[in-house]
Amino acid sequence: MMQNEKKGVFYAAFSYIFWGVLPVYWKWLQHVSADEILANRIFWSFAFMVILLIVTKKWKKFVETIKNLKTNRKTGLSLIVASILITMNWFIYIWAVNADHIVEASLGYYINPLISILLGVFVLKERLNYVQIISFLLAAIGVIILTLSYGHFPWVAFSLALTFGLYGLVKKVIKVDSSIGLTLETMTVTPFAIIFLIYLSLKGNLSIFSGSLGTDLLLMGGGIVTATPLLFFAKGAQVIPMYLLGFLQYIAPTIMLILGVFFYNEHFTKAHMWAFVCIWAAIIILSASNVYKSSKWKKPNSISA
Repeated sequence: MMQNEKKGVFYAAFSYIFWGVLPVYWKWLQHVSADEILANRIFWSFAFMVILLIVTKKWKKFVETIKNLKTNRKTGLSLIVASILITMNWFIYIWAVNADHIVEASLGYYINPLISILLGVFVLKERLNYVQIISFLLAAIGVIILTLSYGHFPWVAFSLALTFGLYGLVKKVIKVDSSIGLTLETMTVTPFAIIFLIYLSLKGNLSIFSGSLGTDLLLMGGGIVTATPLLFFAKGAQVIPMYLLGFLQYIAPTIMLILGVFFYNEHFTKAHMWAFVCIWAAIIILSASNVYKSSKWKKPNSISA
């Protein structure tokens, strides 16, 4: 079990590090519009996943899953909603990176766990304990500080957190293999991506296959860089405790924050500092509480063993 847990930590950490440095990849495509990057990301992700399913001999299971969706309307509808949410999240993220909002994007993924808590309360009727209430209030103070300093609501951060939080909520309903799930999600929106790419081609504004091999490879590679961390994350999440996964998830936004400030020279003001202090404090309190609960839960088992 210890060996499996170590592997799980490696898989999960790798996925979060991958997500953390991903802004560098999208920055290389800054000369391409965010909507065309998104369309290519969807199409090539689907193509890559189809190849992966065939290689891993899951194609038959994929076809069976599609047949089952015809009789399970709830799962089918959830799949469509999940596809729309992850597409929105991808677009906002790509746009934010290429519009020099990496710092605000990182804030979104710091806020995401707290959005998930709220969704649990209002949608799943879960009850907040006092630690979660304190964490949420601290994070809310951080967002208010940023809102006052910007003069407007930090919609990029909030949109990223909300779309990904809702995506996670909907994914609870879709009980399918992770690789099959990602293939189904990209398959659902691929027709729209193809139509949009054809539209750009007819207008003469298509970047892919227009003479730049580097751009072609980067746009096609968007499928690989999208699917790879998701698959590693799924493998890691299966074998490590949730509290540990909770700790590791902050690797990605921390790397994004460092990239935004030190590599892409985005502004990091005193308001940013105080906002992030509030949010980091909320994260530490929440994570420490989860570790305590986990160790308390494990204690009787270790005695009985």
